Amino acid sequence: MEQQIYKGKLTQFHWLKITKKEELTKNTFSLELEIPGNLENTFQFEAGQFVSIKFKSHGEQVIKDYSMTSAPYEKKITLGIKISSADGAAAQLFRNYGAGDMLLVSEPAGRFTLVAKPHEFRTIVGFAAGIGITPVLSHFKNILHNEPRTRLFLFFGNKSSEDLVYKETLDQLVRMYGDRLQIFYFFSQEKTFNHFFYGRLDEKKLNLIINQILHIDDTDEESTIWDAVDEVLICGKGEMIKSLANACYHHGIPKKNIHFELFEEFNDDIYPIEKEFPLIENVEMDFRISGMQYHTALPDNTEKILQQLLVQKFPVPYSCKSGICGSCECILEEGEVELLENEYLTEGEEQKGHILACMSIAKSKKIKLNFDLS
Repeated sequence: MEQQIYKGKLTQFHWLKITKKEELTKNTFSLELEIPGNLENTFQFEAGQFVSIKFKSHGEQVIKDYSMTSAPYEKKITLGIKISSADGAAAQLFRNYGAGDMLLVSEPAGRFTLVAKPHEFRTIVGFAAGIGITPVLSHFKNILHNEPRTRLFLFFGNKSSEDLVYKETLDQLVRMYGDRLQIFYFFSQEKTFNHFFYGRLDEKKLNLIINQILHIDDTDEESTIWDAVDEVLICGKGEMIKSLANACYHHGIPKKNIHFELFEEFNDDIYPIEKEFPLIENVEMDFRISGMQYHTALPDNTEKILQQLLVQKFPVPYSCKSGICGSCECILEEGEVELLENEYLTEGEEQKGHILACMSIAKSKKIKLNFDLS
């Protein structure tokens, strides 16, 4: 067992064996990892979660996060990985590791999850682009297996049919659960026979989907399928998430029912800031990171706390800057802030004073934070 660099809390790593490596497309592959009996409890996970892998790339140790495509009932970890560049870490992982090799794998993490409701009738819609299908695939497999009354609709975007990943797996799910699952494929760089399926998944495409696919509900003649949607899952690049999340919200889905997972750094807000705050200048900031105490002053509260600390070159943890990943989670020990959006923290954590620095606006002259979560 090894431990990651201290980020509020220690992340535990364990050696797992690669049982299968499969090339999926020209730039994606999957790894299947065996969970030994003595680690079954440690590696229990929820659909939609990810693990971090620690491995050598160009002679240096790196840590990368990858979402699981496997569902909890499958009792294994299967990862979908994209090779973004020929010299990148993922390419090194593909070239240098194979079946039989051991990898250091973190305990499962992430909150792109749903509460299971096996006894309810509900409708779930998923939007995914490219390798963003990985956690959505985990969700869909798990829901279809455990929730016999839930129907699902998946809208999956790719550049072209050559880039379409997990087509065979998705086709198999349709064969098994065709009465409850429908999948629609969209291509942004390949002409389609039906022009409807050409282009990116965005706000305009969602309007068409609602009006032409999710319109007539056979189970209720007085409403549409979209009216019955209980949860929305979105995974892909930031601009796609922002466009679809806002479109879903404006079409009546509550924000708490719109769940998204980001696969790269995104510095923009997902939802526009709808509140105005009294101007506060010269905000005193005290904060603790990795046992070190820091003190500074923010010019004012017109920008969020994390972004201002990064401008001042402080070593604050972050990834998305959009309130999704939870890397900048901290405890508010003194002062008052406004938490603009929260896709990560639970209600219990908020009651204990936890905030996300990337989505927090100072509302008092002095703020004290603890990024060590203790």
